Amino acid sequence: MSTWVVGDVQGCFSTFQALLDRLEFRPGRDRLWFVGDLVNRGPDSLGMLRWAYRHRDSLVCVLGNHDLHLLAQREGVIPARPRDTLAPVLRAPDVEELCDWVAGLPFVHLEGGVLLVHAGVVPGWGLPKVESGGKAASHALAQDRAGFLRALYALRGDGPAGAVQRSANGFSEAVTAASVFTRIRIVDGAGRPAFDFDGTPEDVPPGHRPWFEGISLPDGLRVLFGHWAALGLMVSEGAVCLDSGCVWNGFLTALRLEDGVLRIQPAAAGDGGPL
Repeated sequence: MSTWVVGDVQGCFSTFQALLDRLEFRPGRDRLWFVGDLVNRGPDSLGMLRWAYRHRDSLVCVLGNHDLHLLAQREGVIPARPRDTLAPVLRAPDVEELCDWVAGLPFVHLEGGVLLVHAGVVPGWGLPKVESGGKAASHALAQDRAGFLRALYALRGDGPAGAVQRSANGFSEAVTAASVFTRIRIVDGAGRPAFDFDGTPEDVPPGHRPWFEGISLPDGLRVLFGHWAALGLMVSEGAVCLDSGCVWNGFLTALRLEDGVLRIQPAAAGDGGPL
């Protein structure tokens, strides 16, 4: 049995299928973990979602910002953006079934000394804070999907202003946690996320640092994440970034948990595009 952790697919289903062949994945014997962002920007989010749903008993996937973007469009919280490629999913006859499955995915997954999260955590958060934040975000999404997404996108400046008040009340912890888990890349000197940054590590503004420098998690716990294509594949003792920019004409990467073996698949023709 092998457990492979796969980076951001983002609808690059052809590349994923090629990688899957190399992994010799067998449902029921092996497991796949995904760092989130199964969909959007690539050409076949529907194919990727249907594959994941069909094999859901053999995989673990955490929610990414593009997965939430799909749910927010489905709920009418936000309009489509120019570079979105979610229309085939939203028009599909099984869209409700697929979106219900996506909405049920966790924000974080902790197992065997590994923390799986899409973007990262606030450096000052200990494991109890990470776990409680994940539960709060999942509960809010399950209880009031549209309301929670309105509050989340209002905090980002993308949704109705009235939802900010709700986020300050019933959704406060959930919105904060979901924003961090799906969007963080760097923090300022006080440890506050700077969500607008998406550049390379060399471009990090003065007084800021990557979130994974100085994290407050237990020794021996390794964080596996994606989201930061400009950082690219990074393997260190405490943190591993598996977003190698497949959707930007880069690669799709998988890491085997048992021994650290990497499999790196170049983006298939038609999957990747320019930055």
